[in-house]
Amino acid sequence: MTKTSWSRFFKIAVVCLLGLSVASVPAAGVSVGDSTVTSDAAVGEQVTATVTLTEPYQNPSLEAWTLEGETELTDVTWTVEYYDQTGARVNQQSFDGQSFSGANIAAEDGTSEVQVRITGTVPAVTEYSYDPAQSFIVLDLTQAREGGSSNDIDSWSATHYTEESREARNEIDDAAAAIEGVDSREAGEDLQSAIEAYNGGGEEFSLAVDLANRAQETADQTQQSNRLVRFALYGAGALVVVGVLIGGFLYWRSQQDGPDRLG
Repeated sequence: MTKTSWSRFFKIAVVCLLGLSVASVPAAGVSVGDSTVTSDAAVGEQVTATVTLTEPYQNPSLEAWTLEGETELTDVTWTVEYYDQTGARVNQQSFDGQSFSGANIAAEDGTSEVQVRITGTVPAVTEYSYDPAQSFIVLDLTQAREGGSSNDIDSWSATHYTEESREARNEIDDAAAAIEGVDSREAGEDLQSAIEAYNGGGEEFSLAVDLANRAQETADQTQQSNRLVRFALYGAGALVVVGVLIGGFLYWRSQQDGPDRLG
């Protein structure tokens, strides 16, 4: 290979390595440590969620930035606690409302870890959905930087329900489990109607329960009928086998009782 060829090859290799290095850089965002966030809660219930942010000055490398948060909980209180490298709390701030900003995080303050705690009331369901289940945002955190740019840190959601919607969902779940593996168009249609009633919400929940129960009963009856048919087939098969055995035995006896052909 000539000197010019080696030079061109070296440049291409460097470009490729640089490309691989850029591609391997982790996505921007503050690291999230331990978190305690409910995944399921009743409408009107008061819940508390806690999220810990670690390595606050990496990816991207910033010496100072502002934490912002949003939620769909109501009657909300936010608590932001700042800890140094020894685990000692160095500061604390509180905010009210479904959103907050102004939680300043700076290396010069000695902050190395931030804990966000939110307490609020689970909101009412505006639109019910069986699949996927209706949900709300418990908390959403954002890293805001000077100049207006920002990075999403993470978002946590949870399903919410009423006593009536939970009962209807449980009945539909049971019906779906009963129907699985059962060939019954009627049961399948009742199950689908139950889901549609559930999605209607409100007064439709009682209808969803009735339809789900009917679907399960139809599935159980179909399964029992299929079981009886199988038993009948097994019985018929057993009778055939017994008949063959008896016939064979009688034939054998007739051969034994017959005249001696060599006599």
